[in-house]
Amino acid sequence: MATDLKPEERLDDLQVNGYEIIQHPGKFCFGMDAVLLSNFARVKKGERVLDLGTGTGIIPILLTAKTEGEKFIGLEIQEESADMAKRSVAHNGLEDRVEIIKGDIKEAATIFGHASFDVITTNPPYMIGSHGIANALDTKAIARHEVLCTLEDILRESAKLLRPGGKFFMVHRPFRLAEILSKMVEFKIEPKRMRMVHPFVDKEPNMVLIEGLRGGNSRVTVERPLIVYKEVGVYSDELLGEYGLK
Repeated sequence: MATDLKPEERLDDLQVNGYEIIQHPGKFCFGMDAVLLSNFARVKKGERVLDLGTGTGIIPILLTAKTEGEKFIGLEIQEESADMAKRSVAHNGLEDRVEIIKGDIKEAATIFGHASFDVITTNPPYMIGSHGIANALDTKAIARHEVLCTLEDILRESAKLLRPGGKFFMVHRPFRLAEILSKMVEFKIEPKRMRMVHPFVDKEPNMVLIEGLRGGNSRVTVERPLIVYKEVGVYSDELLGEYGLK
């Protein structure tokens, strides 16, 4: 399907259902964390899903291919990213299942209403504050650092947006795990499932995948670690088998 690309934009193959996504090499492009989260998330038939901070729409688009969810909404504050996401949705003919809305995560419950979603996914900024950033309004800085929203903002709004028993899925960094778990409990999104992601079998984890349950009881399952590479540039058999990467 033909689509209008702006200068320096490119179409990247998502390796599923023939889908492609519009990205700008000079801006923030999706990474392994988004792909892993889209597989870790569990979405049942007919469920409504909200992706907070959707960027160029990678997670909602992947979830349409991997789940039977009824409706996927991506919320993104940056105009340029939201525009690319909308065009990617149209390019893939997914307008009936995916909607991209430009808006602030801190106002998400006001935008959508309380208890309006079955599932929330998020691949939020990992780094605290804006220390060391030359331009705090740079696209990459906003995606990586808590410039426009914090972990607390995300969990507070998610607690309002999820119906009782709704599920929350997030990818983050292990160095903030204590804070993540304590704040999830504070906002009554009980941690239920967790998986550490290691770049190599002999390296410490650099990502953590977490599932929470709105109003759930206190019990968490820690899944076996996921190893991404068996050697430099070569994905592990586990990753290839579970995630279908090439």
